[in-house]
Amino acid sequence: MTQAAVRADRSAAGMARVSAALWRRGWLRATLTLTPPLAWFLVIYLASLVVMLITSFWTVNSFTNTISRTWSLANFQQILTGVYPSIIGRTVAMAAAVTVTDAVLALPFAYYMARVASSRGRQALFIAVLLPLWASYLARVYAWIVILQKGGTLSWTFSKLGLGTVNIGYTNTAMWLVFSYIWLPFMIVPVYGALERIPDSLLEASGDLGARNWRTLRSVVLPLALPGVVAGSIFTFSLTLGDFITPLLVGGANSSFIGNAIYNNIVGTTGNLPFAAALAMVPIVIMIVYLLGARLLGAFESL
Repeated sequence: MTQAAVRADRSAAGMARVSAALWRRGWLRATLTLTPPLAWFLVIYLASLVVMLITSFWTVNSFTNTISRTWSLANFQQILTGVYPSIIGRTVAMAAAVTVTDAVLALPFAYYMARVASSRGRQALFIAVLLPLWASYLARVYAWIVILQKGGTLSWTFSKLGLGTVNIGYTNTAMWLVFSYIWLPFMIVPVYGALERIPDSLLEASGDLGARNWRTLRSVVLPLALPGVVAGSIFTFSLTLGDFITPLLVGGANSSFIGNAIYNNIVGTTGNLPFAAALAMVPIVIMIVYLLGARLLGAFESL
């Protein structure tokens, strides 16, 4: 036997011993599998959040315009004054309105997909739901600008129908429409998953007990679909909360959101990075509270 063959046999025997050791020790397999992504998560994501939290307690020297690394609550006090409470309130209100709108639109659509449509029809509807996600985010936003702006598609259609012209471009209404459209697929998919898992026997039992369609919907379908609705709301609420491109392109002069305020403090004339870090903590805190509530409603079971 040649030396190359001997080395190959030894390598194969070593691999077999390693494989046998991993097979007998499941915890070792799990550790080796999860260590790289967990290390990446801890070092890159959590560490960056910690750095941002520390930075939020620093201030900017008004004379030299440099960061003063002294601990202070001035940034958080500033958030509670001036225009920032109204910006936070406007952002949260818009996120809530978009979430409710998408839930109302997604429930009948997802119910038809899960309980009524044929297999081929379900596939076609899935393509219709997911197809907009293949297009660029900016392309979809600019398409809505063309539709909603003065003299745009919507105004032209209304004038041809004899309903006069309409101009809702660069308003909060325009932002609400654009957000609801863009994030709707993120609500439909988890709601569909929740409705699809409802056993037919429960619906049949409800009918056998004399419940009409509306009572079955209210007492059986909606409670079981609620975790899917809450799961979808995590996406619609958080994505609206942190977006700054749509308010910048679609909203008007008084439509600044938290994301826009953060962006302006980073790249604007002030260059106040510590205050931007403090303001970025606001949506994080809001989402932590929101996720705790979603967990109580069993939303994570539908993800």
